[in-house]
Amino acid sequence: MSGICEGRVVIVTGAGRGIGREHALEFGRQGAKVVVNDLGVEIDGQGGSEGPAAEVVEEIKKLGSDAVANGDDIADWDGAGRLVKTAIDSFGGLDVVVNNAGFLRDRMFAGGSVEEWDAVIRVHLRGHFCTSRHACAYWRGQSKAGEEVNARIINTSSGAGLQGSVAQSTYSAAKGGIAALTLVQAAELGRYGITANAIAPSARTRMTEEAFAEMMAKPESGFDEMAAENISPLVAWLGSAESRDVSGCVFEVAGGKLSIADGWRQGPEIDKGARWDPAEIGPAVSELLEKRVPPQKVYGT
Repeated sequence: MSGICEGRVVIVTGAGRGIGREHALEFGRQGAKVVVNDLGVEIDGQGGSEGPAAEVVEEIKKLGSDAVANGDDIADWDGAGRLVKTAIDSFGGLDVVVNNAGFLRDRMFAGGSVEEWDAVIRVHLRGHFCTSRHACAYWRGQSKAGEEVNARIINTSSGAGLQGSVAQSTYSAAKGGIAALTLVQAAELGRYGITANAIAPSARTRMTEEAFAEMMAKPESGFDEMAAENISPLVAWLGSAESRDVSGCVFEVAGGKLSIADGWRQGPEIDKGARWDPAEIGPAVSELLEKRVPPQKVYGT
């Protein structure tokens, strides 16, 4: 099998179902060797099963590529280390980490619990950190040894993280943190031959079809814009050698639409040239609000 990722070794977390499954399959189609990581948990992170990951491995092998399953917890420091070691031991190296794993605990902010907060932040933010940090230790070691490194970190943010989403304050905070993390990774890791980018996908998954049932409904005919498989071509390209000059971007992708998020940037400014009096702030803020580009609406408002 040949493709744009021929011979590259890829880890995809949360790859047993949904978007992660489609990523793993697409990398297999493109000739990569894939470590399919998944705990097989339910949408809220409970339970667990080896079945989904094993099934994806078999599908990749039927495509003519190679894959292994891994059931480690990516938010556990040692577990993430074992995941990276699985790739190196199984396929002789590692080129790409796709941080996809996550779950939801939707709740209005006023009714949220600290336990839900910790669980969601752990799997998304800590999970992104642990897996990428172990991979970076490997890649940095290669770079310092004089080896050429052409490595990729592909993170998963969300429109909820870029714009906010009603009843998803914890998820939005985590996904916003991932977007910011991506910028820092790109700035720091380029010296070692590592790029870092993020995607903010919109697709039909277990997490979205319940929260946004009407938007995610499958059409009776024609192009299925919300199919999870539509997200993966971008991810496969970002994982390829072709994307070596692209880093620090957050791509929004849905159906056939592809864009790069503009991100936070400094807006209108007033400089008094001296310390402000509190009574002067109100008129100044009103002037700034009139000059700014109107923000996009929070999802659900």
